[in-house]
Amino acid sequence: MADASLTRPAGAAADWTIPQGWDRYSAEDHATWDTLFERQAKLLPGRVAPEFIAGLDVLRLSKPGIPDFDELSDRLMKATGWQVVAVPGLVPDDVFFDHLANRRFVSGNFIRRPEQLDYLQEPDVFHDVFGHVPLLAHPVFADYMQAYGQGGQRAAGLGAIQRLSRLYWYTVEFGLIRDGDGMKLYGAGIVSSSAESIFALEDPSPNRIGFDLARVMRTEYRIDDFQQNYFVIDSFDDLLDRTLNTDFGPLYAELAGQPDIPVGALLPDDHVFTRGTQAHARANHAASSQRLTS
Repeated sequence: MADASLTRPAGAAADWTIPQGWDRYSAEDHATWDTLFERQAKLLPGRVAPEFIAGLDVLRLSKPGIPDFDELSDRLMKATGWQVVAVPGLVPDDVFFDHLANRRFVSGNFIRRPEQLDYLQEPDVFHDVFGHVPLLAHPVFADYMQAYGQGGQRAAGLGAIQRLSRLYWYTVEFGLIRDGDGMKLYGAGIVSSSAESIFALEDPSPNRIGFDLARVMRTEYRIDDFQQNYFVIDSFDDLLDRTLNTDFGPLYAELAGQPDIPVGALLPDDHVFTRGTQAHARANHAASSQRLTS
């Protein structure tokens, strides 16, 4: 939800918030939310972290369709002190970090069209609210999100936003968590996508690698396809502990002298849960090459 190059749109407040405008949603908008919600609610049990399933209750509000942010924020505030605020779309880094540091989660207030059920380039209200908000009702993950926002404010002064954005990508958006001898989903980009909910756990193509803070912050990622690396945390408590008890300044300085790690690459010292075939990436590369030469 962050982009440093943006200009604040007319009508947005100084913190980039806007009214949600719940009364302006159409019947089609609400039906789209309901279709997406029902699909994921059926797909995720057994695949997603139980903390996410428990948090889904905060989305079951008194009004039909898309949640009313005021009502949702009242419930979240009672649970963990968080609230949801509407923004026009992507926001600048400093605005994003300030909201998170103050336990405010920013969400787009628009929803995809019915013909876009399976893919949308810019996050909409379904991705932002269904994908992110259930875990904000979990106290430990709620604290991690606030700690991430505070870390972002420090990273901005150290020229390390890119490093920290990779941490967000591979945890908050596309993270997996250990579950006994297996693993489950928790990242919002996965749990809000029916196709990636299956791909991330069941497809042989991607690598599934034990979480390491420095490794994650060196690793490039794709924004236009399924991930070829997923990082697996041991627990939300461990993720929060590493975030709070790591001195990021020296870590950023150390990483500045190291090369980025390409998408899909494995390192000799990786803790590899699943060594991927990379078949999906190769198939997409072949398809792209065919389009360019035909």
